[in-house]
Formats: sequence, C-alpha cells, structure tokens
Amino acid sequence: MARNADRTRARILEAATAEFSARGIAGARVDRIAEAAECNKALLYSYFGNKEQLFDAVFAALVARLVAETPIDAEHLDAYAGELVDASLERPELVRLALWDRLERGGAGMRSADLLATDAAKITAIAEAQASGTISSRFSPTEVLALVQVLSSIVPVMLDEAPDARVREVVTTAVARLLN
Repeated sequence: MARNADRTRARILEAATAEFSARGIAGARVDRIAEAAECNKALLYSYFGNKEQLFDAVFAALVARLVAETPIDAEHLDAYAGELVDASLERPELVRLALWDRLERGGAGMRSADLLATDAAKITAIAEAQASGTISSRFSPTEVLALVQVLSSIVPVMLDEAPDARVREVVTTAVARLLN
C-alpha cells in the first residue's frame, strides 16, 4: 500500500509542478492537478493540506534536487554558475516557481528553513573563498550568492532564443569578471 501512496504522491507533485509553473499559485486549480494526477481532491488534500502547502512541497522538492545536483564550489563560482544555468535550462519550472513565489507571496518559499540553511552554508563557503583571496571581496558573500543565482536563472529566460552553450558562456564569463 505504501508504494501506491508514494506513486500517487509523485503523480500529484508532477501534476502540481506543471500547473503551478504555468499558472502560478492563484491561477492554479486543485481540480486540474487532481485530474492530471488521476486522483481525487480529497486524497490530494489529505497528502498536502491545502494549495499553498502543495506549492511549498513542489518548490521544496525542486530546490532539494537542485541543491543535491549542483553543490557549490566557492573557489570556482563561474563553473558553479554554469551548472546552475544547465539546471535552469533542463528544468525551467524551478525558475518559474521562484518567480511566482516572489510575485504572489513575496518570496515566502525562498525563506523556508531548509533553503535558508542551504544558503547560509553557501554564504560561509563564499566568505572563506574571499578570505583566502580566491575570489574578490568587492561584494559581500550574500551579494555574491545573489548575483550568481540571479544571473544563472534569469539570463537563460532572457536569452531563450540563444543556443544553450552561448547562454552558459555569457553567464560564466559575467560571473568570472564580476568576481575576479
């Protein structure tokens, strides 16, 4: 029975990812998510509580996957930015969800405890790289992380007609020039 529940939960998360990334939180409909996931609304609510909690679960799952697949290398932030570009190009729904979160909830999802802890570890790694002289101290560690994250997520959206390799080159070159 647990395997069925896991499969149903995965179908709900997949359907919700598509719905939220296309329509945002306010525009998303639980009816459409349940239909796409081939389950009823009551089951969806029993797993996730409400639409906001479902969005949080979707967002957290995508962020956890990104963090696991792209560990920071603070001494080579240009390469790290390139990895983030690749992830943004492979899974554009994460960028869309982050934008919807910012627009509709003021970035509440970006302030989850798990994400804040992950960012704190990245900021510490950047501060250590700055202290060792590996990267410039022109910007604070928090500003460096913000610059790398914004460039690697927004540039692929803005240059959507450019070949992926060119987008990656633009971002990695910009990060290298900003931080060296």
